[in-house]
Amino acid sequence: MSLNPTALLDRRLSVAPMLDWTDRHFRYFARLLSRHTLLYTEMVTTGALIHGDSARFLRYDSAEHPLALQLGGSDPAELARCARMGADWGYDEINLNVGCPSDRVQNGRFGACLMAEPALVADCVAAMKAAVSIPVTVKSRIGIDDRDSYEELVAFTEQVAAAGCDALIVHARKAWLQGLSPRENREVPPLRWGWVLALKQDFPTLPMVLNGGVTRLEQVEELLSERQLDGVMIGREAYQNPWLLADVDRRLFGTANPVSTPQQALAAFLPYVERQLAEGVPLASMTRHLLGLFHACPGAKAWRRTLSEQAHRPGAGIEVLTTAASRVSPRASESESEFVDCASFGRHAAGAR
Repeated sequence: MSLNPTALLDRRLSVAPMLDWTDRHFRYFARLLSRHTLLYTEMVTTGALIHGDSARFLRYDSAEHPLALQLGGSDPAELARCARMGADWGYDEINLNVGCPSDRVQNGRFGACLMAEPALVADCVAAMKAAVSIPVTVKSRIGIDDRDSYEELVAFTEQVAAAGCDALIVHARKAWLQGLSPRENREVPPLRWGWVLALKQDFPTLPMVLNGGVTRLEQVEELLSERQLDGVMIGREAYQNPWLLADVDRRLFGTANPVSTPQQALAAFLPYVERQLAEGVPLASMTRHLLGLFHACPGAKAWRRTLSEQAHRPGAGIEVLTTAASRVSPRASESESEFVDCASFGRHAAGAR
């Protein structure tokens, strides 16, 4: 069931949109770990929705809410049309990508290169706001190439906010549009959390979410409580070590965690896997998102190897998951109700030897 369109989404923690990673299978699994974390789709271009199989790109399970659709594009009318599609499908937010630095995205005149055209971004936001009643947000960098001063970031934010942007998600690195790969653009330009914190002070009424370099819940708690940010977005760490999400509901939202062990999370995921297999979805399309589930635990390597070697085989079924799971040492007894931290388990086990 979709959230009330007029309701303010809780942005305390979100998982970043990541191409080839945050598909509907990963999002369903992430939702089993946290009921409250805001999830994002992979970026979907306006061209793909308007000229392609829109249902394939927009399909999701109702359990994934709260869920935001990220769009890539630069034509206000096309973005408005696609925003309406997203709203009609029941998404809880429409987000505009103004942060991706890849060559393909630049060639389409969208992504991070749009930071050089703040007036156009403002027009895009205004058009989408006029088309839908759900929140419209922007995900940006702090700058691009040599247009990387704090003053330019403020000017960009002023125009986007004036257009009605409901929240600004800022990846706290600038992007080099030439000379660095997308991966290098996530690692080489220095992190400048201070700029995002200052931006929140300069725009106190604009919900502000920090993205980039966050890998621990302790960092999230500090940024929310002491730095007065409205939210934190985690990217690769939440994908490569999904168990990070399993203590989010208790620590950040004050509710019970859905599961207390990775084994419980896997058991909750199996019915979904069976349904998808029955619809013809290959097992590997789902298991590829689970490789990091037992991160830092005894047997994690055997878990990954079993999935990698067997999930791609013709006719591979749920037995691959059960076999892989049998090779992982349990972290806690089935009757144990408290949350068990993966990394801590690994450290304690190592210290006991």
